[in-house]
Amino acid sequence: MIDTPGAFPGVGAEERGQAEAIARNLKTMVMLRTPIIAVVIGEGGSGGALAIGVGDRILMLEHSIYSVISPEGCAAILWKDGEKGKEVAAESLKLTSAHLYQLGVIDEIIKEPLGGAHRDPKGMAETLKEVIKRHLEELENINMEKLLSLRYEKFRRMGAFIDNGRG
Repeated sequence: MIDTPGAFPGVGAEERGQAEAIARNLKTMVMLRTPIIAVVIGEGGSGGALAIGVGDRILMLEHSIYSVISPEGCAAILWKDGEKGKEVAAESLKLTSAHLYQLGVIDEIIKEPLGGAHRDPKGMAETLKEVIKRHLEELENINMEKLLSLRYEKFRRMGAFIDNGRG
């Protein structure tokens, strides 16, 4: 379950090895010899979320967000103003479940109750149980070597893009 604003982007965190820890976790997760299902249940932000978001299936609650950087952080880098450009940055980042499903980053959008998951925690838990069980049953039928290969390729594809058909 992923619900984190992400790792702190300060110099001190980097001096203490944050980037290396995230990279080590990514490497470890990709090699785990068990089916992995990651579910973004709120905010999946920055390297912290990416580090725990390696999975054979990546699922998102309908109203969750998942991105390599927050809109404020993106705006601060691109426009030197975290507030001024955050709406433009949020749209550009394509961080919603609908965008990420369309881009092939996630495998399924999990419908939430009217008003959000917090409006019906028991119902949402039951829905999550059914969805996770279904995906786990599918993954358990895949040979482990094939599963590891598919997991690796899934994350390799995430970095590929086409820019107006030219790139």
